[in-house]
Amino acid sequence: MTLHEKYNRLKKILKEARSGAVAYSGGVDSTFLLTVAYDVLGDQVIGVTARSSTYPEREYNEAKSHAEKLGVRHITIVSEELEIEGFSKNPVNRCYFCKAELFSKVKSQADKYGLKHVFDGSNLDDTSDYRPGMKAAKEQGVISPLKEAGFTKDDIRKLSKELDVPTWDKPAFACLSSRFPYGKEITAEKLSMVEKAEQYLLDMGFRQIRVRHHDEIARIEVEPNERAKFFDVNKMDQIGNEFRKIGFKYVTLDILGYRTGSMNEVLSEEDKL
Repeated sequence: MTLHEKYNRLKKILKEARSGAVAYSGGVDSTFLLTVAYDVLGDQVIGVTARSSTYPEREYNEAKSHAEKLGVRHITIVSEELEIEGFSKNPVNRCYFCKAELFSKVKSQADKYGLKHVFDGSNLDDTSDYRPGMKAAKEQGVISPLKEAGFTKDDIRKLSKELDVPTWDKPAFACLSSRFPYGKEITAEKLSMVEKAEQYLLDMGFRQIRVRHHDEIARIEVEPNERAKFFDVNKMDQIGNEFRKIGFKYVTLDILGYRTGSMNEVLSEEDKL
């Protein structure tokens, strides 16, 4: 199927759905989905963004800005994952708890506005990694139009660029809870440390970054082609000193660089069941 055949299929799926609420984070996938859904369904679609300590302020501001420019009704809710029983203990299926809570609250907004469905931005590439949140989506009847239409992440970026969707080249983002090894407790203080550390690197000009929280140690992941930027003594001193102010005692660079789902690399197939 060509890219435009997938696009036409996506619009057909949305038209047949008739109405819905998009779980809208402001990332590449959900922004593209909300844009197309609004084009197809008009006022029969809304974007719902959940604010919490795992969701950086910068991400919320970008999501809000795009929704305003698009003209779609944008609803902000609170979905504080740390208040969900079991979440802060950071089990292997942590994302299940988060998504179950999120989709439940988005469904409430859909019901409030008389909309039939909840849409999420999952795509075909999401099926290649461990994603326990998909179980929650299935249980709650969430529709994944991009996945149904056969879109990959690369497809979404290409068509976003063609349609002038501003997130077409936005770096991939996952909630801040993904920065912690499974089994390590997640707290508001630790999440704040990660957010501040990542924001500092972004302000320095790095694009795709993760700061993994290993207790006293911060493990920095950047795009492989950005690793050479660290070979500067002054820059290393700046980063090290700033991270110590934030609360880390040791600062390391992952020499393999950023890769999706690096925290899942330690999981066995048995762990994923």
